[in-house]
Amino acid sequence: MKNKSAYIIGALVSLFSVSAVAQDGNTAVLDSGNTAWMIVATILVMFMTIPGLALFYGGLVRQKNLLSIVMQCFVLAGVISILWFSFGYSWVFGTGFADSPLGFIIGGFDKVFLLGIGLDTLNPLGGNIPETLFALFQCMFAIITPALIIGAFAERVKFSGYLLFIVLWSIVVYNPLAHWVWGGGWLQQIGAIDFAGGTVVHINAGVSALMMALLIGKRRGYKPGKPTTPHNVTFVFLGAGFLWLGWFGFNAGSGLAADGLAANAFLVTHIATATAVVVWMVIDWVRNGKPTVVGASTAAVAGLVAITPAAGTVDIFGAFAIGAISSITCFIMVAVVKEKLGYDDSLDAFGVHGIGGIIGSVLTGVFATQSITGADGVQGALYGDLHQLWIQVIATLATIVYSAVLTVILFYIVDKTVGVRVTSRVEEEGLDIYEHGETPYN
Repeated sequence: MKNKSAYIIGALVSLFSVSAVAQDGNTAVLDSGNTAWMIVATILVMFMTIPGLALFYGGLVRQKNLLSIVMQCFVLAGVISILWFSFGYSWVFGTGFADSPLGFIIGGFDKVFLLGIGLDTLNPLGGNIPETLFALFQCMFAIITPALIIGAFAERVKFSGYLLFIVLWSIVVYNPLAHWVWGGGWLQQIGAIDFAGGTVVHINAGVSALMMALLIGKRRGYKPGKPTTPHNVTFVFLGAGFLWLGWFGFNAGSGLAADGLAANAFLVTHIATATAVVVWMVIDWVRNGKPTVVGASTAAVAGLVAITPAAGTVDIFGAFAIGAISSITCFIMVAVVKEKLGYDDSLDAFGVHGIGGIIGSVLTGVFATQSITGADGVQGALYGDLHQLWIQVIATLATIVYSAVLTVILFYIVDKTVGVRVTSRVEEEGLDIYEHGETPYN
């Protein structure tokens, strides 16, 4: 009887094992482990924008403008989601134009409103996860990218102008660039590496942020070298902590599977961030006499940004190097260069995200190693191969130029229609009460 029971149990286990790897035509069977992990990763990336970025940026501004930051972050979760599932996902990951020259720059219209994607449709890019889940995971990237731009024009932009600009920017800047890098476009075809968003998210948003800061002008009373005092440093710390936590989903989830690559991305993300925090703290301590919470929080974001494009190709040594280099470079950009040039990037969106993204994208071509990418994978200049470095430089420059030019065009379109900047009185008394009719504290 015991032998019979063991036989039945063994047969059931064998049947389950076979079904887990069985193929039904050309369609693989859903991997429940990968699916569960990607659900968690999607939640973590959503957590980065609301409440993570909202608290981080909200704590850095003056009290009278806190709710304007919160609202600008929060509304993106609604507006961008609608745009993304209406046509954005199709523009980025569709294949309707794959056989035509248009496929180099845009995906197509074959997946608008998730047309043809059902419960059993698996993601064609791998992971054996539902394509609906992959689309939702990518939606979170589409949400946080324009949210990063907020840091450049905080405390002086009209909500209506902001909303129109962000809608247009997501359509004509984010979607095409995401296709170029991730959806089969020309940058992906030449071999550019952006594991989780160094070009698509951070350089893209950071450069656009700089253009907006220059075009919209300085805040009233802004003086280079005398930064505005954050109204709530605890919010800044909480936001940075939430971003650090959420970034594990951002980077480790970008491999689309619960495997060794995800574990390595998790590891190098943490190491690069930890290194950036310590290096920035030391510089801050030596230069200014005291290590600051705002400085350490900013450093964490710089390290997270820089490791993002490299998380799928570098080992722990590369993580240490990228974390240290990004921290030093971003500190110089925020504390020295911005002061010398005199532009008002309110919350250092360009100094941290733009510069950090550029550093990370280029250094991917330096520190990529076959110990992570595999025996037939890419390797960087440090290991004797300059080819990938040049490709990374091309991708970085293409992103900078495209983002800058399109942002300038969109700014003038919005400014000539609904306007971008608030009046002097509104700016003086605060956006919260004038733009939203509320105050953050009673």
